[in-house]
Amino acid sequence: MAGHEQSPAGPPDGGKVALTNVRVFDGRQLVPGSSVVIAGGRIGTDPTGAQVIDGAGGVLLPGLIDAHVHLDGPDRLPALAGHGVTTALDMASVPEQTAALRGQAGQPDIRSAGIPAIAPGSLHSHIPGVGERGLIAGPDEAKRFVSDRVAEHSDYIKIVVGSPLADHDQATLDALVAAAHEQGKLVIAHASSAVSVAKAQAAGADILTHAPLEQALDPATAAQAAAAGRVVVPTLTMMEAIVASLAPPGADYANARASVAVLHQAGVPILAGTDANDSAGTPARVPHGKSLHRELELLVDAGLSTLEALLAATALPARYFGLSDRGMIEPGKRADLVLIDGDPLADIRATHSIRRVWCGGVEHQPADFRS
Repeated sequence: MAGHEQSPAGPPDGGKVALTNVRVFDGRQLVPGSSVVIAGGRIGTDPTGAQVIDGAGGVLLPGLIDAHVHLDGPDRLPALAGHGVTTALDMASVPEQTAALRGQAGQPDIRSAGIPAIAPGSLHSHIPGVGERGLIAGPDEAKRFVSDRVAEHSDYIKIVVGSPLADHDQATLDALVAAAHEQGKLVIAHASSAVSVAKAQAAGADILTHAPLEQALDPATAAQAAAAGRVVVPTLTMMEAIVASLAPPGADYANARASVAVLHQAGVPILAGTDANDSAGTPARVPHGKSLHRELELLVDAGLSTLEALLAATALPARYFGLSDRGMIEPGKRADLVLIDGDPLADIRATHSIRRVWCGGVEHQPADFRS
C-alpha cells in the first residue's frame, strides 16, 4: 500500500459519501476533477448530506473482478476485499460451503459453479469434497448433472476437460454443454492443454480457462475461438506458479504467454482470473486478492495494453458473466470502488497502491502488498 496520507475513514456501514477530486476510469481514459457519490450501496448522483472525502487526485477504478478463484473459507473474503477484488467468480467448490459466503452485505460478491463435471478416474476426481460428487461417466448422465447444479444454485456450469489420468469423451462433453445451454447456463471449460482446448471448442463451451503449458495455441485455434464468440480466462498467475513449483516435464510458461498473445491478436476477449487457491496441500498455491494484480502484469507482458488489462478485470468479466450492475463507475451500479495512487494506464503496477476500497458501499481496510 502506498504511503499516501488518507482522509478520515468513510462511514463503515455504507452511509452516504461523496468522493471528490478523483480521476475516474471510465473504461477508456481517466477523467480528472470528478466526483462520485456512494449512497445505499450504489453509485448515486445527489451529494446532499454526504460525508465528503477528498480523493486528492487519486484514480478511482471500478471494483476488480477475479474471473477464476476457488473459495474454501470465510477468511478469503477479507483477502479479496483488501486487494480491491469486489467480485469473485468461484470455479469449483462445495456449494454448502460457498453458500455461507454469498450475499453478505458489504463483502465481495460471490458467484459459483459449485460442483464441476469430472471424469471418473481422473486426477480431479480425487479432489476432496467435489471430486466424487462431480463424476460423470457418460452422456446419459449430463442432464441429471446439470439439473442438480441448477438446484444447488450454481451460476454457471464448469466442466473439467483434459484432466490427467482420464478424460470425458467428446459425446459426454457435447451432452453436458447442450444440457447446460438448455438451462440457460454458461459453460466454463477447464482446458489447460491444446487437446483439451480443441475438445472444449468442439463441444461449444462458452468460456475457456487456463492456457497450455506444453505448446502454444496456433492461429487457427485462436481464429476458431474468435469466430465462435468464445472468451478465455488464461490464469497466467497459476500457470506461472505451476512451472515454478512443480516443473512438470515439457511445461514452459512461455507457451501460456504465447497462447494469450495469439488469442489476443485474433480478437478473443481475455478476462483476468487467477485460479486463486491457497488451501494447505495445494501443489501450486496462488493467494486470493493479491494475485489478481500479478495477473494484470502478466497480461500486459503477454501483449494486452494497460487499458485492455484494466477492462479484463472490470467491464469485460461483468459483461460476459451477465453482471450488468458492475464493472463501470456509473449511477445505479454497485458501489464497488477502488481508489489508488498513480496512473495504471501508464504503469499497470499502480493498482498495487490501494488507498481505499468499497464493496457495495462499505469501506474495507486496504491490504499491505508487502506482506
